[in-house]
Amino acid sequence: MLTRFLALLATLRAALIALPLLHRATPPPSRARGRRETRPDRGDVPGWVLITVMTAALVVALWALAGEAFTSLFTDSINRVRQAG
Repeated sequence: MLTRFLALLATLRAALIALPLLHRATPPPSRARGRRETRPDRGDVPGWVLITVMTAALVVALWALAGEAFTSLFTDSINRVRQAG
């Protein structure tokens, strides 16, 4: 269990180190006539990538720490529903 947790921490650390590489600043819009303006509908892609990576990291961390508890909770719930019906 401790080995899996340490491996998880190493993976999270590597992901957090790589996050600044994912973020690219949007270039300023062109002021010259005839040049195409940057698209305002592009969205905040690096922000969504950050949110997705952090959410996945939280899920993996919770599952590594409490996976057996989640599994037993689910199994007990399913068994109670089957017995009630």
